[in-house]
Amino acid sequence: MTTTALPVLDFLLTHYKNFNARATRDATLAYWQHIQAGGRMFWAVAGAMSSAQLGIVLAPAIRAGLIHGLSVTGANLEESLFRLVAHDSYRDFPDYRYFTKQDDTRILEERMRRVTDTSIPEDEAFRVVEKVIVPMWLEASATGTRRFWHEYFYTLIQALDAATYEGDPESCWLLAAAQAGLPVVVPGYEDSTFGNIFASYVANGECQPGIVKSGIEYMADFYQRYEVLSEGAGVGFFQIGGGIAGDFPICVVPSLKYDMQRPAKPWAYFCQISDSTTSYGSYSGATPNEKITWDKLTEDTPMFVIESDATIVAPLMLRALLECSQAPEEANALIDRHMGTLARS
Repeated sequence: MTTTALPVLDFLLTHYKNFNARATRDATLAYWQHIQAGGRMFWAVAGAMSSAQLGIVLAPAIRAGLIHGLSVTGANLEESLFRLVAHDSYRDFPDYRYFTKQDDTRILEERMRRVTDTSIPEDEAFRVVEKVIVPMWLEASATGTRRFWHEYFYTLIQALDAATYEGDPESCWLLAAAQAGLPVVVPGYEDSTFGNIFASYVANGECQPGIVKSGIEYMADFYQRYEVLSEGAGVGFFQIGGGIAGDFPICVVPSLKYDMQRPAKPWAYFCQISDSTTSYGSYSGATPNEKITWDKLTEDTPMFVIESDATIVAPLMLRALLECSQAPEEANALIDRHMGTLARS
């Protein structure tokens, strides 16, 4: 029975000895070491992590200065907002593995959109947000204003009346990121519910497509943002899942070097939580070494792959890191007891 004031960190150090557990422990310690050295961390979040309520731990980590920028899918961006305005209207389906097609048809008829074992309520989430964001698009179309996709959501979420919240604002990572002014990229935002809704307004001639800056403009803007993020001890890359959320921002280093002909620091740390297996041509399942050949990482970059479920691993790691940030001296002493002083040398 532990008596430490750092229970999650102590649990991780005591029990996580081998296999994916060791990778989780070592990635957490290297993350903390990087932050202590003055480094920054950039997160790439794929999947449906906002619907899975990662914001419960992600938002406090942003406020604690453990996360300094994000690349997210359009779905993760909007679903963080959905959880804030419609949390009480969500339904869970723990027995989803045993559903028939008829069961899912009934869910459709109830105007719910299932995401594995939970669901997003259309009327309380999609339509509520639509009433707020569409006037923003119409005004931008009338005035010729152009903004990045996430900037519309940054403005929206900070303008919402707190009386409209059903979820806990302390658990909304989008609100925490907006309040902190974190740099965010949303590559492929068109592949999201509100990307589709925006396309419909464009097709009907009610909105101008150019009011949203393109993915190319995201990358052009990210060049300078990366140079700022990588100052000093550098910036690490923490990736959940695969796909464009991870592939887009990590490419900034070789693009700066080869396309822009500008010096660029390599990413200072790399960790990926993924259940995708290494396969022929699979980027999501590619080992970190492959990224060396693309000049994104170097042989000296601390690299970790945790082949597990991010909904299990990411909260554990972030909670341990929050404990470290709240009591750094005690955390370092605990790490030394378990790992020896070489763990931080």
